[in-house]
Amino acid sequence: MTVDESLARFDRHLVTVSTEPAVTAAPPAFGTVFTDHMVTVRYHEQKGWHDARVEPFGPIPMSPAAAVLHYGQEIFEGLKAYRSADGDCLLFRPEAHARRFQESARRLSMPVVPAGLFLRAIAELLEVDRGWLPGGVETSLYLRPYLVATEAFLGVRPAREYLFAVIATPVGPVSPGSKPLTVWASETYSRAGAGGTGAAKCGGNYAGAHLAQAEAARAGCDQVVFLDSGHHQFVEEMAGMNLFFGYEGHLVTPTLTGTILPGVTRDSIIWLARDAGLDVVERPIALAEWQADAASGKLREVFACGTAATVAQIGMLRTAAGDFPVTAPGPMGAALRGRLLGIQYGRLPDPCGWTRRIGQLAAT
Repeated sequence: MTVDESLARFDRHLVTVSTEPAVTAAPPAFGTVFTDHMVTVRYHEQKGWHDARVEPFGPIPMSPAAAVLHYGQEIFEGLKAYRSADGDCLLFRPEAHARRFQESARRLSMPVVPAGLFLRAIAELLEVDRGWLPGGVETSLYLRPYLVATEAFLGVRPAREYLFAVIATPVGPVSPGSKPLTVWASETYSRAGAGGTGAAKCGGNYAGAHLAQAEAARAGCDQVVFLDSGHHQFVEEMAGMNLFFGYEGHLVTPTLTGTILPGVTRDSIIWLARDAGLDVVERPIALAEWQADAASGKLREVFACGTAATVAQIGMLRTAAGDFPVTAPGPMGAALRGRLLGIQYGRLPDPCGWTRRIGQLAAT
């Protein structure tokens, strides 16, 4: 079956669309409750993409010998759907997520999901589970597309069969008034190395971060900051967020070197900051520079950004050498967060045409 035929034939297998809102109170803890349905599409190297379905959320039949369970061929994405003031459903930069999903697939030697199929799958799920879209302040529906190798074999080679799926979970707000994060700079563990999978969004990168996160917790910190694997001198990113450093009139963010995930929120923050008249510099920033500039007061603020948290202020860097506080919350991070959320919810003008409605995705 061709991709075009697959797009035209999303079988709605045992789908029941409720007319009543599924989320009537504050959403549960992140990633613990899921919507009624999921989208699945199969791939075989002889058949291409086929058997596209919308079906009830539930277990996925899989062989105990499935390649993903033994050799880790797995990638995923994370993006959100937002309820606009007029009650419509908005997506923020879904095409950018589709492109990153494709790049992750290439790095893991997996079949590339066509952008049209990626977007259509999201639209299909949102159409049947639209009642799950929360309407509270800064609430959203988090979407998780993923691709796993399902061929049953034990051997070190790319699989020949895969499952592409999309699931969703309602999430609550990340309060801008939350306590600024205390972060731990790990000089023991690395997230990724040169030539590795640091720029791909794959599960192994996150599994490898757990031990470093536990180290951070023992140090009384909320999150871990990773340094370069070669010398443990240069700041790269947190376990799931990119970093920005605020100085007088400008921002600095670590250069994308292939070891750092190219965040969609990171890219959006860079554009918005420049549009606001700030100079944004992408360059290496050493841990020693962070420490010295925080101690001198030259560093005005530090914040992290990502799809889940949008913008999170950092108030303290903790290392083996001591604590280095930074003023938080900072005005630049707060202003950029406010404008980004305004665009995502349709409250502010969208000068870049980043937002999409469900109908636009379905017609892709």
